[in-house]
This record gives sequence, C-alpha cells and structure tokens, in this order.
Amino acid sequence: MMVFTASTEGIGPSLHGKRREMSTRKASSSEPARKPRSNQSRASSAPPIQPAGNLEFRPVADGRAFEEIARQIRNELAEGRLKVGSRLPSERAMAAQLGVSRHVLREALRSLENAGLIRMRKGATGGAFMAAGGGTSISSGMLDLFHIGAISPEQLTEARIWIGSIIVREACKRAMPTDIAELESNIDALEAAITTGTHPERVEINFQFHRTLARIAANPILVIMTDGMLNIVRDFIRSLGAYDSRFVLTSRRLFMRKFIAGDSEGAAQELEESINRLYRTYLKNARVLGVSDRFNKR
Repeated sequence: MMVFTASTEGIGPSLHGKRREMSTRKASSSEPARKPRSNQSRASSAPPIQPAGNLEFRPVADGRAFEEIARQIRNELAEGRLKVGSRLPSERAMAAQLGVSRHVLREALRSLENAGLIRMRKGATGGAFMAAGGGTSISSGMLDLFHIGAISPEQLTEARIWIGSIIVREACKRAMPTDIAELESNIDALEAAITTGTHPERVEINFQFHRTLARIAANPILVIMTDGMLNIVRDFIRSLGAYDSRFVLTSRRLFMRKFIAGDSEGAAQELEESINRLYRTYLKNARVLGVSDRFNKR
C-alpha cells in the first residue's frame, strides 16, 4: 500500500487553520445556491481519471518539506505503486495526508514537473500525472554547467567524440534499411540547405544527423547525452554567426560509405575528424569576433 508521510507543518490549532475552517463552512453553506450544470455539459464532459490507490504518503517534517514530498513521490514510483500515466491524489487529499499546506505541495509538484517526472493537466479530468520523463532536466543542468565554466568547449568536444564513437559503433550494428534511408535523407537536406537554406537551418540539420545516430543506437542514455551536448553547442555557436561548414557534407558522404559497409571504426574516425574540424572552426571564428573568452572559462 502507498502511504505518503505527513509533515508537522499546519498540524494543531492556528489562525490559518481557523480561517480555513471558517472558509470551508462558508463554502459548504453557500453550495446550494450554485446553479447546477446543464445535462448537456455533464454529458459532454469526460469521466474523471481516478487517482492511483494504495499510495504510502506519510507526514513530513518542517523545513524544506517540499523536498521530502518530492522524495516520497519518487519513492512511490521506484516501488512501482506509481507508474507512467498514474494520477496522483487531489491536492486537498495529498496535503491532508502529508500534513502540509497546498502551497508547499504545489512547490513539490512544480519541482517534479520541472524534472519531467510529472505533467499537470487542467480541467475536470486534470490533476498531476506521472510522465514518461525525458532528459530535459539533465540537458538544462549540463547547459548551466557550461555557463558557469564547469564545462569547457574542449571538454565538450572530447565528450562528443568519445560518446559519438560509442554511438556509431552501436548504430552500425543495429541500423536497418529505413535507418540508412533516414541518414541519407538528412545528408540530402544538408546539401540543399547549403545552396538555398540559412545557417541556422544547416546547424539543425547537422544536429539531427547526430540525434538520428543516437536513436539508432537504441539506448536512451546516449540519446539524452547527445541532446544535452548539442544544446550546449547550439548555445555557444549563436555568438559566432554564420561560418563555412561545407566540409561537413563531404565528411557525411564518406561517413555513410563506411557506415553502410559495416566499417564502424572507420565511420567513428570520420566522425571524430569532422567534430574536431568544427571545433577548430568555432575557435577561429570566436577569435575573429573577439569572443574567444567563451572558450576559456575553466
């Protein structure tokens, strides 16, 4: 059974408690005066989704109560009592069970929403639902580390090469004909963008090539890490403006020949050379534009 543990916050008589009690009485005494909804609106509304049962929430202590609430919800997920798509109990029910104010509860739910663990829906069938998650919080954290100088462009380039090599080797073993076609279609789009497209379009097409390889490798951690690294690259090349990256097209064609032939080592080597050359291009443009300090944050 799932039990959320309650906090001592808000327990016992208090001015806020008396006010809540008075407002509850007023609300209950005024309910008969409300106009009932029409049968048509009742018929059109979807049946509410029932919250997950048997949750083991327990009262939480004062202090940073929202962190303890978030920990308990994560624990329910880890224990399997909450699953993707499960609806949490109503705010009123959870706040009472946890012994906290609804404001504190909302703070905890907001932190979980920012982490991608829950999604909030409005309306009669709304509430807090467990989400499939994703790498948004990891990607944002990596970008923050870059902004404060904890990750340098050199370190980012190294990580892209190391992780990219793993991705290429795995993708080379797993790629299906449809995956090959998707990669080749991406290269065709890059060729067209070099002639008629804009620089941001070329950048995004280039990024999509890496994302596709990560997806083919069929490991969500590699997908998340790839997205996180590409978000950092996107951030620091915004200050560089357009630069000559036509060599990427030639590199992609060479890469695909080796990839299709099953030469994973050769394909990984081609990818490494392409990433290193792009980094040198970024650094050269940064020096010309006088923003090379962004490359020396450590």
